[in-house]
Amino acid sequence: MRDAAPQDGPGTGTGTRADPRTATGAATATATATGTGHAACHHGEILQGVFLDERGRRRAGLVTLPMPALGTRAEFVRRPGAEDVTVVPADRTKALRAATYAMAECATQCQEPLCGGELRLAGAVPVGLGMGSSSSDVIAAVRAVADAFGVLLAPEAIARLAVRAERASDPLMLDGRPLLFAQREGRVLEELGAALPPAVVVGCALGGGRPVDTLALPTRGYDDEDVRAYERLRALLRRAVATADPVLLGHVATESARRGQRVLAHEEFGELTAIAGRVGAVGVQVAHSGNVAGLLFDPAAPDLRGRLRRCSQALAAAGIPATYTFTTTSQGSVPHSPHHPPHSPHPPTPCTSSPTSEEPPHGRDGREGREGRDGRAHRGGDRPPRPDTCRRGTHLPAL
Repeated sequence: MRDAAPQDGPGTGTGTRADPRTATGAATATATATGTGHAACHHGEILQGVFLDERGRRRAGLVTLPMPALGTRAEFVRRPGAEDVTVVPADRTKALRAATYAMAECATQCQEPLCGGELRLAGAVPVGLGMGSSSSDVIAAVRAVADAFGVLLAPEAIARLAVRAERASDPLMLDGRPLLFAQREGRVLEELGAALPPAVVVGCALGGGRPVDTLALPTRGYDDEDVRAYERLRALLRRAVATADPVLLGHVATESARRGQRVLAHEEFGELTAIAGRVGAVGVQVAHSGNVAGLLFDPAAPDLRGRLRRCSQALAAAGIPATYTFTTTSQGSVPHSPHHPPHSPHPPTPCTSSPTSEEPPHGRDGREGREGRDGRAHRGGDRPPRPDTCRRGTHLPAL
């Protein structure tokens, strides 16, 4: 694992380029041969459900819990004269699709012919836990391609490409602001404020840290009562952000996680909420499409250190592995260890993750195409996504 990651944004590239014309994605005069990009991950959701948009239509939406200390770094090298685009590791198929789509868009803006290229990805985001590893891969890839062309893509353009590549994307291209985001449309439903309320998060892994295949999750419709309930939670979260209230944040996260059990049930959820009550946490948050979870604490609470220590002890006694402790206001995270108190300001230490995307897209079949076999995609391809979540257990420091 790396030291705390830099701020999200387009890479710097390795060549010379002029300033972009606009923030909407206009091409620069000179494109670089190599570009870099980075995207952070998240720690599951604070709120996820169905909401009403500005026209009163029902829309799936979510608010993620940023975790900027982990993420994906991408490097893209343009290969003039070549036709294929390759990716390393070869099974990052969603990032590969995103790179080809970004190349087509950037080449059009630059009025240059399409060519081949090589995409390389590196990172330590655990796979299949609901931490946005695939979105992190995809967004970093798009940023690297744009950087190689000397193009500055707006977040809205990156969101559009990400949704096209993986059918649903987390809002990692928007750099951690608290937003209600329509993940299947790639657009913001509501800007909730400047920052989440201050909170300390003690992360843990449910289900033994097993990866979750979202295609295997049951689908359920939402009725009027569901919409009203989620709109109430939305209003409460809006108030929590406006007043910087960690207690209200914890309430919203807990109720959203409770409702999410109807889609992805965690047998440890009851024990997790019981531990939260015993150790003085303000609530729990659980990924709605994975096994990562966290207990939320008010950083101004009396005896915070004792509360965090009792939380770690209670999780261990319940057989729930603790992973990272971090805050909603910091750039770093601390791996859980009996030798490092949860609030220690040390950078994270390595965790191992298998090199596959985290959330399988919503394709209709599981057939492997050429890009699934050798990590290549022709620059003109527009194949539908396919499931590619690893079936092996995800390795975390505590596991």
